[in-house]
Order: sequence, then C-alpha cells, then structure tokens
Amino acid sequence: MKNNAFPMIITALCAAIIAVLAQLSIPLPLVPITGQTLAIGLVVTILGLKYGTFAVILYVALGMAGLPVFQAFTGGFGIILGPTGGFIIGFIPTALFIGYYLEKTKFTISHAFIANAIGMVITLAIGTIWLKFVANLEWAGAIGAGALPFIIPGLLKAFLAAWVGIVVRQRLIQARLLTKLSN
Repeated sequence: MKNNAFPMIITALCAAIIAVLAQLSIPLPLVPITGQTLAIGLVVTILGLKYGTFAVILYVALGMAGLPVFQAFTGGFGIILGPTGGFIIGFIPTALFIGYYLEKTKFTISHAFIANAIGMVITLAIGTIWLKFVANLEWAGAIGAGALPFIIPGLLKAFLAAWVGIVVRQRLIQARLLTKLSN
C-alpha cells in the first residue's frame, strides 16, 4: 500500500510557509509588498509543478475559506473581491508556470530565476488588471499602483527564490526526502 501522508504533510507545510511569509510586508497605498511571492517561488522551485501548485492552491483556498493566512493576518472571500484579490488568484497560474518551466528545462539557479521572474510578471499582470477594475482606476493608475513598484522587489525575490529554492531542493534530494514525493 502506498503511503500518501508524506506528500500531504509537505504540501500543508509549504502552504503554512506561504502564510508565514505573507505576514512580512511593506505597506503601500493600494497593494503592499509582501513575502507571498517569494514564498510561492520558493515552494514551487523546491517541490516542482504538482506539489508546489497543490501547496499554492491550498494556501489560496484556506485564505478564501476565512483563515487569516493572507497579508496582515486577513482571510475570507472579501479579500479576493478586493484590490489585492487578483494578485492572490494570480499565484495559481504563477505556480503552474514556474513548475512547468522548471520541469521542462532544468532545476538550476538560472532557469529558476527565469521561471520566477516570468512568474512575477504573471502575478503582476493578473493583479494589475484586477486592480484596475476593482478599484475603478485608469490603466496608468493601475499600472502605477499594481505593477511598477513591484518590479525591482519582484526581481530580487525571484533571484532569492531561485537561489534558496535550488539549494534546498538539492539538499532534499541528497537526503532522499524529495524523492518520496514522486513515489
């Protein structure tokens, strides 16, 4: 009989890591800079497409269900309907892209940086479009509030997620812990 407990535990643990890093934030007028995107990149870079995406979906679902896992210990469907909701929803296609890219190329720091940088663009694009309509902003205002302030921090987080994620992934493979996810 196959033991499915380990993948479920790792997925839940990584969703919890995302929730913890979400609490690191720098307030800005409409959308804060948070540790969520760093955590998304880390988790998917470490776990890959399947379990990394499962962890992100679990995180988003827990927050939508009302658990205080989003930035500033918030949660609930109202957050999704608000100005930051598009960024949160955007985490799912971001995770799918990062995981898919890495599994189709190689789990190296350079590929992980490319995947995480493009993932940042995906999150920012979905979040900015959402922000434009929810906050009833002009495109210039939405881009100014929802994308431009996050490009440099996003690239830094993409590099950090790539570097730390690949190092942790390699260590987990050496310890034969990551192979248990594919069994």
